[in-house]
Amino acid sequence: MHPALWISKTGLDAAQTDVAVVSNNLANASTVGFKKDRAIFEDLLYQNINQPGGRSSADTELPSGLMLGSGSKVVATQKAHTQGNLLTTENALDMSIQGRGYFEILQPDGTIAYTRNGQFTMNDQGQIVTSGAGFLLQPEIAVPEDAQQITISQDGEVSASIRGEAEPQVLGQLNISDFVNPTGLQPTGQNLYVETASSGAPIQGVPGLQGLGTISQGTLETSNVNVTEELVNLIESQRLYEMNSKVISSVDQMLGQVIQQL
Repeated sequence: MHPALWISKTGLDAAQTDVAVVSNNLANASTVGFKKDRAIFEDLLYQNINQPGGRSSADTELPSGLMLGSGSKVVATQKAHTQGNLLTTENALDMSIQGRGYFEILQPDGTIAYTRNGQFTMNDQGQIVTSGAGFLLQPEIAVPEDAQQITISQDGEVSASIRGEAEPQVLGQLNISDFVNPTGLQPTGQNLYVETASSGAPIQGVPGLQGLGTISQGTLETSNVNVTEELVNLIESQRLYEMNSKVISSVDQMLGQVIQQL
């Protein structure tokens, strides 16, 4: 096989992966708490024909070498855990984190997941759960049936006005978790992340303390996807795919001319 065919094939694969990453970002442009991805490219191994600095004669050295690359590949996708814009709602159980940190969610298998999506609601027992799958927010907080108004402070204290009582009742304290390397978190779908060895252990604390963000009630954090930027990235990936396709077409023409003349 002509080396250029294989090299261009790796370029096509890398461009296809990049388009998939960009399309996923665009598909989640309206997903609350979504963090955009970017593809990380890397060149492949080189065929070292002449080593730089090798002897060209008894008294001279090669100023540069002859090394032929073998293409490129996507080695990782990296999430940008930057703050999204805030969207004001009228739902008392909608929350956003301004700054660092993640809500803790109890999954059905008993493990803890983390999310920036603050769209919460109540189940039939009055517990605060995620709107999609109904997973419990941690620590568990139950709202009494006779609660009239729920208030969530910036430091995560949840209280409610109870019918017939003058003073509001404190229902619980929300904690949030942060990570040394949020990029190392593993997305699992449903707006959830799980801890990995790369992310490090969760650092749990009260919102607003020890560098953690504060909670804003009645707001949601929108996706941090910039649609214009993603469309530009999509154009670049399309052109990259076209260029590699052009190389394959050119090599095919070269080989065709050789076959015709032999």
